[in-house]
Amino acid sequence: MSFKSRLTDDFVRIAAAGGGLRFDASARLTDDLVRIAAAASTGNARVFMSGMSARLSDDLVRIGAAGKGCVVFED
Repeated sequence: MSFKSRLTDDFVRIAAAGGGLRFDASARLTDDLVRIAAAASTGNARVFMSGMSARLSDDLVRIGAAGKGCVVFED
């Protein structure tokens, strides 16, 4: 199963457990990315989200704030 087909809840569980992730976030809802980022901050996991160049700055700020330093945005 590729990461593209995994559910947001799967990413939340993995990140909350401390597992680092790198995935294409371009097709995911901002609210889902906020959930993943918040879980990463709880589990102290590093999350790399690619495909983020089309996101509004306000969305990136929301995601980044939820991640508290655990999220890296990639083009």
